Amino acid sequence: MTATPPGQPLVADADRPREGGTDRAVVEVAVGVLLRGDEFLLTTRPAGKVYPGYWEFPGGKIEPGETVAEALRRELHEEIGITAFDVQPWKTQRVDYPHALVQLHFCKVFGWRGALQMREGQQFAWACLPVRLAPVLPGAVPVLGWLAEESGFVGATQFVAQCEGK
Repeated sequence: MTATPPGQPLVADADRPREGGTDRAVVEVAVGVLLRGDEFLLTTRPAGKVYPGYWEFPGGKIEPGETVAEALRRELHEEIGITAFDVQPWKTQRVDYPHALVQLHFCKVFGWRGALQMREGQQFAWACLPVRLAPVLPGAVPVLGWLAEESGFVGATQFVAQCEGK
C-alpha cells in the first residue's frame, strides 16, 4: 500500500465500485489504539460485517451528540468489555471503502479497567511491530506507520508471508 498524500483519503479496493457514488455521507468513527508497553491491541472484524476476519483497532460509529472520546468509551465497552479512562485524541484518517466513506478518529488509550471480552465473537491479539497478523484492514495500516515513526522503528511495519511461486 502506498502512502496517501496529506488531505487525501486512503482508497481501499480502488478497483471496486463505491456504494452510494461520489456524494455519499462521511461516517464518523472513533477508534482506540490500546497501548501496553510496546504492544497494541488488534481485534478481528466479526462475521456478518464487511471485511470479516481482517485485523483492526477496535472502535465504532460516533452517535449524534457524542464526542469522539464518549463514543470510543461506549464502543470499547460494548465490543470488548473494558472501561477506558485514559483516552487521548491522536490522529485522523479518511478512508474511502467501497461500502462507506469513513473519517477515522484515532485515540491512544493508556488506561482501562476490566478484562478483555470479545463480545462480538472476534479474536484479539497484542501485537508489536512488525505485525505478523493478516490481513490488516486498510484503515489500520497508517496507524502502524505512525507508531513506527513515534517509536523510531525502522523497517516494514507488517510481515506478509509470500505465497510459493510468487
